[in-house]
Amino acid sequence: MTKEELAVILDGRKYGDEISKEEAKSAKENGLVVVFGSSDDLMEFDGAIYDEVGCYNGGFSYFDENGLIENECDNEYCPHFEKIKENAKKIEAVWCEDNAVSWKYKTDIPHSTFKIMEDGQIYCIGIVFNINDLKK
Repeated sequence: MTKEELAVILDGRKYGDEISKEEAKSAKENGLVVVFGSSDDLMEFDGAIYDEVGCYNGGFSYFDENGLIENECDNEYCPHFEKIKENAKKIEAVWCEDNAVSWKYKTDIPHSTFKIMEDGQIYCIGIVFNINDLKK
């Protein structure tokens, strides 16, 4: 399965039912990472990365060739983490930029997009990327 194929499968899903356990397992087996928003403060990852990042009103997640980088310091502005972020690939979670969509994502990582719906409206424009693209 490719990122494009998985994005087509996920497109139009309802908020809360973004990806099934079987799809997440297949995504993981194929090195695919699914990124979508939850609530007003979370960037969710499923598939080859299973995690979440707090991003109230928007924020960033950072990646190296091994996957998601986490700040291991108690300090939010840890100089060590700041240095690591300089060379990292990143995904920006954008909250309500145009008031039409709650969440969307900006990144230079090659990806495909899909829509998550809530009450007949687009809630989130999620992305799917291949974890191997972090190594390039």
